[in-house]
Amino acid sequence: MRTGIMLGAMKVAIGQIRSSVDKPDNLARVCALAATAAKQGARLIVFPEATMQAFGTGRLDKAAEPLEGDFVTAIADCAQLENIAIIAGIFRPADSIHRGDKTINRITNTAIAALPTGEVHHYDKIHTYDAFGYRESDTVKPGEKLVVFDYADTKIGLAICYDLRFPELFRQLAARGAQVIVVPISWAGGADKLRQKHLLSQARALDSTSWVIAADQAETQPSGTAPRGVGCSTITTPDGRIAAEAGAEEELLLFDIDIADVARVREKLPVVDYPQDYSHK
Repeated sequence: MRTGIMLGAMKVAIGQIRSSVDKPDNLARVCALAATAAKQGARLIVFPEATMQAFGTGRLDKAAEPLEGDFVTAIADCAQLENIAIIAGIFRPADSIHRGDKTINRITNTAIAALPTGEVHHYDKIHTYDAFGYRESDTVKPGEKLVVFDYADTKIGLAICYDLRFPELFRQLAARGAQVIVVPISWAGGADKLRQKHLLSQARALDSTSWVIAADQAETQPSGTAPRGVGCSTITTPDGRIAAEAGAEEELLLFDIDIADVARVREKLPVVDYPQDYSHK
């Protein structure tokens, strides 16, 4: 367990776990780590993309549940019991499409935010991971809406993994008031990929002048082209510095973020106030 302390700050946590095919076990670990983080004073804990079931471990449409299902309900109950907001990656049933002679039951790749008040917000991943030989869009229906919500006097925006490669999404979240952008991740390993993840997190923090909390799966041996995680989750400041970083293995990372830093950085670097459309130039 690692901690960082600043005066006048909100303590946040990253639960860098290694999800498996075992949904009940994944759920139990989320609730246990949330309780531990809450006892350490954390107001928010973030878990990776695919917390519900790891990529490459079986059909995700079989694991998928609606927001009213047992998995999300248990997380929401835990958030209320422990008085901590919990953000985690799940899969929801979406629709069925026909491709040739096959019927494909598509899902959404979703980040839920369960608050101590009982509210549950959710964001469906907009940019499906169609890169490096993997085609998430074959089975995942893309999301259509950006999400920003209020918690603990802070506006929090949501993104998921591959969204990190799309700067305008982060600028738009900031334009809608986001001060902290939370990004559950299950990053694909490979040459230079860890450096890219760190660089993208820092760039998106600068693009949006927001705190960026990027919670990855712990490092996992690759399973074909499935993105399984590389660890090294990060918390990045609004001016693009990595303020806290986990190791490669499973870990609970805690850090105090100062929301006032957002206003200080935006006063000096008002990029969010000047959106530009270059399509006509």
